[in-house]
Amino acid sequence: MKYEQVISFVKEAGNIARDKNLLSDYACKTDSDFVTAVDLNISEFLKKKLAAFTPDIGFMSEEEEAIIEPVRWILDPIDGTTNLLYDYHMSSISLGLCDHERIVFGVVYNPFTDELFYAERGKGAYYNGTRLSKAPDRDLKNSIVEFGAGVSRKDHIEEAFNIAKEVFANCLDIRRVCSSALVLCYIAAGKLNGYFERSLKPWDYAAASLILEECGGISVTWDGDKIQFERPSTYIAGTEKVVSYLLETVQKYRDS
Repeated sequence: MKYEQVISFVKEAGNIARDKNLLSDYACKTDSDFVTAVDLNISEFLKKKLAAFTPDIGFMSEEEEAIIEPVRWILDPIDGTTNLLYDYHMSSISLGLCDHERIVFGVVYNPFTDELFYAERGKGAYYNGTRLSKAPDRDLKNSIVEFGAGVSRKDHIEEAFNIAKEVFANCLDIRRVCSSALVLCYIAAGKLNGYFERSLKPWDYAAASLILEECGGISVTWDGDKIQFERPSTYIAGTEKVVSYLLETVQKYRDS
């Protein structure tokens, strides 16, 4: 498959993300969980483009009823919708190709900063056309860690911030970028070093998990199990030293 064509579709969808006229049209799926006309239009645009380009491959998107087919595209049209609504330019379009529960291609694009990450399994990961080297496996005291609190899942707020407090006490600093796909790409690029969140959905991490893996990074559940791409999952990601620490730490505070 010519993945260059798929990348061009994603970059073209960036024009929709930058259309501020669409931002006034939004709704809440649940408290603090927004969906905008941007999300819906990007989802429809890419669904049509991919259906014409790869008619035999299924399609799974945040904004559509999930259809689990063995080979499927997994799309998050806007990862970081709250950031989008508040004009905080840390949102991304994330598209992964899942082949029997194995991601074989992924692309993540921030249309506001023109940052483009992509990877094909076994062929490395790239940032704006330059191949990324192995992500630096820093000691925890020199690491920056992202944590997801989940604005729509505040019933776990005590757990999230108890973990974050301990992590902050032992690492260099913590972050709240609030776009899971971008965070994983930033770990791959060495801009961050670790990440944990109580619950993520497959479209949040499908594409970026491969980009991270191609740079030597790790993605696992809070139990240390392999990540899957059919249903929501607990999530830890990063380089080896940070992941080892986070696995131990989340167990101390889980459901506390």
